[in-house]
Amino acid sequence: MIVVGAGIAGVACATELVRAGVEVQIRERGRVAGGRMASRRFDGRPADTGAAYLTVDDPDFAEVVQGWRAAGLVREWTDTFVAYGPDGRREVAGPTRWAAPRGLRSLVEELARDLPVSVDRLVMTVQPGPTVDGAGCAAVALCMPGPQAALLLDPELAGATRAALEQRWAPTLTAVLRFPSRRWPDFRGAFVNDHPLLALVCDDGDRRGDGAPVLVAHTTPEFAAGHLAQPSAAGPAVEEAVRDLLGLAEPAELVHVHRWTYARPTAGGDGTYHLDDDGIGLAGDAFGRPRVQSAWRSGRDLGRALAERVLAVRG
Repeated sequence: MIVVGAGIAGVACATELVRAGVEVQIRERGRVAGGRMASRRFDGRPADTGAAYLTVDDPDFAEVVQGWRAAGLVREWTDTFVAYGPDGRREVAGPTRWAAPRGLRSLVEELARDLPVSVDRLVMTVQPGPTVDGAGCAAVALCMPGPQAALLLDPELAGATRAALEQRWAPTLTAVLRFPSRRWPDFRGAFVNDHPLLALVCDDGDRRGDGAPVLVAHTTPEFAAGHLAQPSAAGPAVEEAVRDLLGLAEPAELVHVHRWTYARPTAGGDGTYHLDDDGIGLAGDAFGRPRVQSAWRSGRDLGRALAERVLAVRG
């Protein structure tokens, strides 16, 4: 059994398969596990460059989060953001957002600690059988955005290809900005409404709990779409927009700009996953609300369905 993608959906899927006694391999094209729960270290300090936080309302996922909490990997961050818009600035109450002091990627790595993950392992083709790069297997779980999955699928696998192409995704750019000092108005995170460039700005020093003068900004899909070819070139415009939004005179150091071509699903499939008669499954947060919790639940449910199918064939 092969799981392609070591984001939280892929790791949750593999966890269920291992729990059921099914032999599994996880293949990840990147250098590390994590997927869009991405974080990178800059001068030894982590910053989240993918998902900004996680929320919890599923009892089963709450158990996972409590496990992370007991291990010191997550903490309750805030239930209040601010919103900037044409009418100015206002506070917005919402669910508790959880943050990871070591970066959200550390949470996926913890779940994957005892799993067989092969990184830097690029999968090229998934063909009938099913076979992955010419090698046969019992089933395949593609735990990635649908457009990426569709590139791997043989056209004869019509059901999986159709399910993958039904998904719609929006891009974003994420910019990590380091300022000389913390001079901005007090906030944890800010939704930016009706802005031509910015969608979300997070105080990473507050999120991380170390007070570092670092902000992480996420752009609108429309702005990102025009800069996917050269994301770093868009950095100065993002930095200027953040300073203008928060009234900051001091320029920031543009530490990093990350391109997410498939950042947020805008349309997906029915149910929490897709699994067809060819033994090809799809999982991810496109099957539900675009949340970390949705991706975990999708992977878990696909893993359980695949385990049931594989064990039934064994008799």
